[in-house]
Amino acid sequence: MAEVEIRTERIDDVPLLVRQQGRMGIPEVLDEVIHPHGNREGLSVGWLTTIWLSYILSEADHRMSEVEPWAENQIETLSALLPEPVRVKDFTDDRLADVLLWLNEDDIWEAIETRLGQRLVRLYDLRRRPVRLDSTTAAVYHDTEGNTLFRHGHSKDHRPDLPQFKVMLGTLDPLGMPLATLVVAGNEADDGLYVPAIRRARQVVGQGGWLYVGDTKMGALATRAFVQAGGDYYLMPLAQTGEVPGLLMALLEPVWKKQQPLERIYAPAGEESDPRGAATQKKLLALGYEVTRSQEAVVEGQPVVWEERVLVIYSPSLAKNARRGLAGRLDRAEQELRALTPPRGRGHRPWDDLEALQAVVQTILKKHDVEGLLEVSCVEEVERHSVRKYRDRSARTEERRRYVVQVERNRQAISATRRLLGWRLYVNNAPAEELSLVEAVWTYRGAPRIERNFQRLKGRPLGIRPLYVQREEHARGMVRLLSLALRVLTSVEYVVREGLQASKETLSGLYAGNPKRKTARPTTERLLRAFCDITLTVVYLEDRTIRHVTPLSQLQRRILALLGLPASIYEDLASSVGLIPP
Repeated sequence: MAEVEIRTERIDDVPLLVRQQGRMGIPEVLDEVIHPHGNREGLSVGWLTTIWLSYILSEADHRMSEVEPWAENQIETLSALLPEPVRVKDFTDDRLADVLLWLNEDDIWEAIETRLGQRLVRLYDLRRRPVRLDSTTAAVYHDTEGNTLFRHGHSKDHRPDLPQFKVMLGTLDPLGMPLATLVVAGNEADDGLYVPAIRRARQVVGQGGWLYVGDTKMGALATRAFVQAGGDYYLMPLAQTGEVPGLLMALLEPVWKKQQPLERIYAPAGEESDPRGAATQKKLLALGYEVTRSQEAVVEGQPVVWEERVLVIYSPSLAKNARRGLAGRLDRAEQELRALTPPRGRGHRPWDDLEALQAVVQTILKKHDVEGLLEVSCVEEVERHSVRKYRDRSARTEERRRYVVQVERNRQAISATRRLLGWRLYVNNAPAEELSLVEAVWTYRGAPRIERNFQRLKGRPLGIRPLYVQREEHARGMVRLLSLALRVLTSVEYVVREGLQASKETLSGLYAGNPKRKTARPTTERLLRAFCDITLTVVYLEDRTIRHVTPLSQLQRRILALLGLPASIYEDLASSVGLIPP
C-alpha cells in the first residue's frame, strides 16, 4: 500500500484578513505605486505586503525572521488565497526588508497613503467627518550615534533615559482610520507637526469644510490660521499659558457675578443608559457659553483675518478629578517638605546651609505644581548644650544652629485655584449652524479614538515596542507598514459595529469564560480571535488529493456576513481553485 501524506495547516483568521485587505485595495494600491526592478521575480509587492500584514495581525508579531517559517506552514492556504503563484522564498528577510525600504521613501509613501485613503473614504462614505490629530513617542534601545531618527526627547513612555522616535497621526472619525502618518525624530516638538499632518490629510480628503480636532499643542495661532486659510475648521483647547489664564479669568467674571447664563450640555442619546440597557437620568457633561473675537495672522505671505469662537466650558468630571489630583499633590508636597526637618538624633544631619535648603524647597514645590499654594519658611533654630569637663578640656557651652522647615497652606490661594478647576477655553472657527456649542463638546469627547490607535500601535497586536529593526530607514518603513495594519483593524471594527447597529442586534460568544455575554461594540481583536482553531487538512493519496476545512460556526458565519464577506472564502479552500481573481 502506498504511503499516505497528510498536511494540516492552521488557517484561523488569515482568509478573512487577506480578503478584507483586498476589498480595501491594499494590494492593488501598492502594486500601482511601487515599481520594482524589471528582473524581480516572485510574488508582487502588493500581495507580499498583504500576506505580511496578515501575519502581523494574526500572530501579533512584526519580526521579519518569523514570516518565512510561518508562510511555509501556510503554503497550501496562501496558494489558494492568492491569484499569483506563491513560494516560501517570497517571504525571506531580504524581500521583506525591500518592502520597508520602499515604504521609507517619502514620495512612495505619500502616494500610497493618498490613494488608499481616498479609496477608503469613498468605500465607507466618510465625507465631512472630524479629523483628529495627535502624536506619541516610542522608546527604543537603539544606539543614537549616526542616527537622525532615534533621539532623546520628552518621553510619553516615561523613559527619558532611552532614545525614541515620534509618530504623528491624523485619523478620521468614526473609524479612527489613519489618514496621515508622520514618523519624525524623537526630539522634535509636537507644535510643528500639525501643519504637515493637516497638509497630508488634505491630500486625501481635500480641503474646505473639514473639522480638525487636536489638543492644546495644536492651539498655536499659526496652526489655526493655516486651517482657516484652507477653508477648514478647527477645534482645540487652549493651553493655560501666556495670556490665556487672564482671558479665562475675564470670561469667568460674569459667571461668578451670575450675569452670564450657562448652557447645560448632556450626553448624546444612547449614552444615558447603563450597560444592562436600563434607562437612567440624563448625564450632565458640561456647562458653558461662548463669545467671539477677531483674529489675524499671515499664512504664506498672505494676511488672514477671521472670526473665532471662544467656548468657555466647565466639565464636572474634569473638575472632580482635578480636585482629587490637587489634594494629592498638596499632601505629597507637605510630606516631602516636612521630611526635610527630621527629628534630632543620630543619622539625621541638620540643614545648616539656608540657600541649599531653599533650593530644595523650590524643587519640591515645582515638582508637585503647588507653587503659591503652600507657604514655606525656613526658620533658624539655635540649640545650646553643655559640654562637661574632660581631662584637660574645660567645661563649656556650645551652640548648634539648624534650619527648620515650616509649612502652612495658603487657604485663599488654594480656594481660588479650586474654583478654576474644570474650566477650559476651547477655540473654534466653524459657524454655529455648522457646529453648535453642544456639538463641539460632543465632538471633542471623541479624542480617545486616536488614543486607542496608539495603544494598538505600541502594544498588542502591532507591538512596535520593542522594535525589531535597527536601521532607521527600516524603522520608518515599519511604522508606515503598521499604520496600514491599523487601517485594517479600524475598518473591520467599524463595519461590524455599523452592521450590528443597523440590525439592532448583538454578538455573543466573543468573551472567553462568559460565552453568553453580548456586545454591540466588539473589537477587531475579539472578532479575529473568534476564528481560532480553523484548520485546513490536505490528504495526498496516490490517485487523488482530499481537502477538508473545519466547518464554520454560526458566530463565524455571522461575523463574515457583517463584513460583507462570503463563507466561501473558507469553504472553497477545500478545492484547489484560487479564491481571489487577479
